[in-house]
Amino acid sequence: MKTYKYLFLLIGLSMIGCSDLEEEPVGLLSPTTYFTSIDKLQVAVNGAYGYMHNRYFLTRETGMTLMLRSDMIEISDPNTRQERIDHDEFTDLDDNGQTLVSWPIMYQIISAANQAIAGAETISGDEAEINAVVAQAYFARALAYYHLVRQFGDIPYLSEPVTNVEEANNIEKTATADVYTNIIADFTFAKTWLPTTQATRSIPSAGAASSYLASVYLTMGNYPMAYAEAKDVINKKNTYGYDLEPDFQNLFNSALARDSKEPIFTLDYIGDTSLGNYSTDYLVPFTGIRADDQYGSGQEGWAVLVPPLKAFTTWDDDDYRKAVSFDTTGVFDGVEEPYTKFNSFDARNKDQPYCAKYTRFRGESGGNGRASSHAYSLMRYAEVLLIAAEAANEVTPGSQEAHDWVNEVRERARDGAAGSTQSASPANVSGLSGAAFTDMVLEERRLELAFELKRWYDIARRKLGTQVFSASGLEGAKSFSEDDYLIAIPEVEQERNPNL
Repeated sequence: MKTYKYLFLLIGLSMIGCSDLEEEPVGLLSPTTYFTSIDKLQVAVNGAYGYMHNRYFLTRETGMTLMLRSDMIEISDPNTRQERIDHDEFTDLDDNGQTLVSWPIMYQIISAANQAIAGAETISGDEAEINAVVAQAYFARALAYYHLVRQFGDIPYLSEPVTNVEEANNIEKTATADVYTNIIADFTFAKTWLPTTQATRSIPSAGAASSYLASVYLTMGNYPMAYAEAKDVINKKNTYGYDLEPDFQNLFNSALARDSKEPIFTLDYIGDTSLGNYSTDYLVPFTGIRADDQYGSGQEGWAVLVPPLKAFTTWDDDDYRKAVSFDTTGVFDGVEEPYTKFNSFDARNKDQPYCAKYTRFRGESGGNGRASSHAYSLMRYAEVLLIAAEAANEVTPGSQEAHDWVNEVRERARDGAAGSTQSASPANVSGLSGAAFTDMVLEERRLELAFELKRWYDIARRKLGTQVFSASGLEGAKSFSEDDYLIAIPEVEQERNPNL
């Protein structure tokens, strides 16, 4: 149900995150007075998902940080905000404004989830029905912490609503390993109690929880569990209703993506900016070409983020995903022009192909490009196949099923658009094992999931920084060091709480 993100307004103003702990918590929900039915519990749960649509989360600040720290996106507009340039160049400090707003939005998701989890304890009724709803809150909390721990490492872990501000302002950081233990417990609860299917993929199901468990185990380097969890999703794909979308382009077509079997969990936008920060989608304008009129008004591309040229030139032309992922031409003053001329039409453009996954079939526009009708896949079935393949190779180097899962993804890339003739590449892989297979599957993830906020996490978990940011890397030499695998906790949070 696409309207769920609006319902958080009923409770959202009463939630507090870490950055708000000095404020007087007036109007906090009281479990004994508000939570009197499962319907009210669902409204409280919806609050957590409403916060996921805030601009400070994945469609602007947090998402921009993840993109810029990868080797697949760089700054286009040389005069953009310094806080963005600093993430791109790994010169960000603990006073970075982009980090300052992305940190609290994740804790607001957590705060809303904690409120719902606590409230569920006061509701009388069928345990299974209550757990099926509160499991959505466990899923949301786990997802927010999963982003936080991968970005910041040791972090404050809040498992209950804040009722004592002084205590909360002196909370100790929780060790990364313990945060992961809690994330696993939350996703496991969600997997146990969520239904196998939901009315929409923007509401988590058991399969979504299981898919994220596989991702968490992979990040932790627990390959046997990552393999088991991902393979379980694959074995149950008919039960969950998952499969690869035959045409890769449809995954990024706002009119078609919701009918696809491939998305597992999505953020759903409806082309409306009436709620401001809570309903706007900035990935479209931030990745669009300035003055380009091929998709509508030439003012809707802001040319802030652009793929490095080498990401385009080193990608096999026969791989259909390349054509889907890049815009190589634009329309200026009614004339189609190649990317080698983009800068001549606006100095904020680079003469490079731009990301097309968000701009090409965005659906409803408006709000100076901030509106879209995209249902963004935060997890999709192709990623589960690649998780399974990477983990399987670690468990049994060179296993045939690991190759088969990669080849399933590659076959779709060869098939191209519906009705087209299959290309010769990317060819099936065979005979790889150990490090060679790992290198291949990480490269496959880079291409398959290009610009989908995954690459930085792969770089960090596999410690690829010095490799991909060298002179031969996609973005070339940068000021990267081992310290840059983690982002500094915002200075204002450290001042508020010296334990951070």
